[in-house]
Amino acid sequence: MLTLDETLDVTGLSCPLPLLKAKQALNRLGSGAVLKVDCTDAGSVRDFQVFAKQSGHSLIEQQEQDGHYIHWLKKA
Repeated sequence: MLTLDETLDVTGLSCPLPLLKAKQALNRLGSGAVLKVDCTDAGSVRDFQVFAKQSGHSLIEQQEQDGHYIHWLKKA
């Protein structure tokens, strides 16, 4: 079971806002912290995959539930 340090609700926002807000939240967190992001933008699935590869943060998991795309990121 993951221990969440912060949950970010960016439902209703479209690209690039979900990723931008997630970056801002990660900047506030310490190394090893886990951020859960709840989006409704289908494009966020690929955006978060690319972001994790480029930034060095870990994309722990992604899920789609009833039109919500949920991403778990662990700060590098």
